[in-house]
Amino acid sequence: MSDCLFDSPLEQPKAVREWSPYENNGGTALALSGSDFAIVASDTRISTGYSINTRYGTKVKQLTSFCAIATSGMLADQLALHKNLEVRMVQYKQYHRKEMPTRSVAQLLSNMLYYKRFFPYYTFNVVGGIDADGKGAVYGYDAVGSFEQVPAACSGTGHELIQPILDNQIDRQHQTGKSKWDISVEDAVALVKDCFTSAGERDIYTGDSVDLLVIDKNGVHFENFELKRD
Repeated sequence: MSDCLFDSPLEQPKAVREWSPYENNGGTALALSGSDFAIVASDTRISTGYSINTRYGTKVKQLTSFCAIATSGMLADQLALHKNLEVRMVQYKQYHRKEMPTRSVAQLLSNMLYYKRFFPYYTFNVVGGIDADGKGAVYGYDAVGSFEQVPAACSGTGHELIQPILDNQIDRQHQTGKSKWDISVEDAVALVKDCFTSAGERDIYTGDSVDLLVIDKNGVHFENFELKRD
């Protein structure tokens, strides 16, 4: 019975290690629109697992005088995407002697993400700005470029905590007698601060501080406010 199964030595278990080129560095990006303004914001915490790599990593990028993007996901892909967008903004301005309109920026980003769909940027983006009619415009995206114009959008690790608040307070879902466009800039800024403060209490990947861009007919106005650092 030397060839019996039980006489053969037991094989050692083999560890299966799956390698991935992607890393989610956490964070939350948000954009909302009003009748004549838009707000684009994100927190500044960059994480890997339970480690904080930096507390000062911005995820917001101003693209034109009236448009900005905020990106969550993988930091390396975010930086590459923002750099490529910045190059395209410069090229457009040189060729056309004017800045790219916000709607065109939104479509360009969709094209760039879809072009990389077979090895996509691991990024989740929101774009906000002022459109050709002087109204606030916000666009939400998935990882491969599908997008739509919405009153407010949120992406990242705090998405599930913040998006329901935006749906209720900006899109006025499940409310009666209120217009979607009656929020003031001051109230919108206060709402954004409350959203990030609340998300920071529950999401360990959202924290430290928030970069907030208010975009109106006069251009882009920057503000930074602190969150908890624990």
